[in-house]
Formats: sequence, C-alpha cells, structure tokens
Amino acid sequence: MTAQHERTPPARGAGARRGERVLLGAAGVVAFLAVAEAAGPAGLVPDALPYMSDVLIEAARLPLDAGFRADVLATLAACASGLAIAIGVAVPAGLLLGTVPFLERSARPLVEFLRPIPSVSLIPLAMFLFPAGQDAKTALIVYTCSWPLLINTLYGLGDVDPLAKETLRGFGFGPAAVALRVSLPSAAPFIATGVRIAVAVTLIVAVSVELLAPGGGGIGAFLSLAGSANRVDRMLAATLWAGALGLAANLLCAAAERRAFRWHHTRTGEAA
Repeated sequence: MTAQHERTPPARGAGARRGERVLLGAAGVVAFLAVAEAAGPAGLVPDALPYMSDVLIEAARLPLDAGFRADVLATLAACASGLAIAIGVAVPAGLLLGTVPFLERSARPLVEFLRPIPSVSLIPLAMFLFPAGQDAKTALIVYTCSWPLLINTLYGLGDVDPLAKETLRGFGFGPAAVALRVSLPSAAPFIATGVRIAVAVTLIVAVSVELLAPGGGGIGAFLSLAGSANRVDRMLAATLWAGALGLAANLLCAAAERRAFRWHHTRTGEAA
C-alpha cells in the first residue's frame, strides 16, 4: 500500500504578488476612466465639464507644450530644494531631541502645538515674508515636511534596541558615537518612511502656493492661467499630470525604501 502524501502548493513570490497588485490597480483606473467617460453622455455631470476622453487627449498633448514643461520643472525644483532643506534640518533635530531626553520633553509641547497648523493657512504669511513666489513655496515646503521627518526620527530612535546602545557604551563609546553608530542606522527605516510621506506633501504645498501666487510659475500657475481662459480640459489634464507625478514619486520612494531596508521589512514581517 502506497502512502499518499499531500503536497503544499508553493507560496507565490513577492514579484507575483506585486504584479497582481499592479494589475488590479490598473484595472481600477481603467474602470474609473470608463465610468467618468460614460457619465458625460448620460448627463450625470454638468455640461461645462468636458468628456474624460477630451481630458486624456489634452493630457497627452501637454508634454509637448514648452510652457507646461517649464511649469512642471519649477514645481519640482521647489519640491526638491524644500525637501532637501527639511531633511537637513529635521533629521539632525530629531536625532538631538531623541538622544537628549531633557530637550525632547522641553520641545514636545511646542512640536505638538505647531505640527497641526495647516500649511495652507500660512500661505499669506509666507507670501508676506518672501515676496518671491519660489522662496515662499520652498519655505512652506520646509515647514510642512519637517514634521513627518521629525516625528518619524523620534519614533525610530525610540525603537532602538537599548542593549545595543549599552553594549557600545560598555566599550567606552560616548553619546555621539552611540547615536551615529547605533541609533541613527536603526532609525533609518523610519526616517525613510518620513521622507516618503514628506514627498507626497511637497507637491500639495507647492501647487497650493502657486495657485495663490502664480507669479513664480509652476503647475498651480498653469492651472490658474487655464482657469482664467475657461480651458477646463487643460485644467483637468494638468491635474491628472500632478497626480501622476505624485504617484510616481511615491512609487520610487517606496521601491528605494524596500531595496535599501529589506532587512527591516523582513524583521517586522512587512516584506512586500
């Protein structure tokens, strides 16, 4: 009599799961576009709005427009410079507060007070302090992006294994060496998550400032100009491109984070 052995089917790899998510996401986008296109002839949307097919055609034409390309570059330049400054300010500040408990307790009330203030409410102040539109955008991006970077740095430092720090101290290393050799590398995955959150915020802040101060150029300025010309199709097409840029930036950051900190996702059971 032969024994029958049940075979467990092999688990799907990460690539297969990621491909399935991509296909499902693409199907969702196609379904949304189809519903939006059908809503026009069915009379479910105002007559002033163009059909989705017209918006997509205009979106395909926009990259050929030199003015639109210049506006996109102006927005991306402000986002990149503001994010770089925020990283250079918030991460060292978080490292200092996270390693000196007295400073962290003293600064915590101020952080909790300033962090919930909407960045949009500070646009008039930024425009008053920085008459140049590009400077106002950069300043607000720095302010808004600093909070997720600071909070994630503090959270990551709180997750550091205390035994590792005590071991390094036992070998005679000082607080600065412990922070740079143990605390900062351990908190790096959390800092990377803060960067990914901040990247999504930069585009929102930049376009918001450009809508109110279109003199400095940018996607928001392009939207304002299209709106004044009653070109709703160009407005919606530029909005689609803004969303596509935000999605692409988030995907790139997520892919870089998975590749750089695969060990962290594996340890926490979050590997994609």
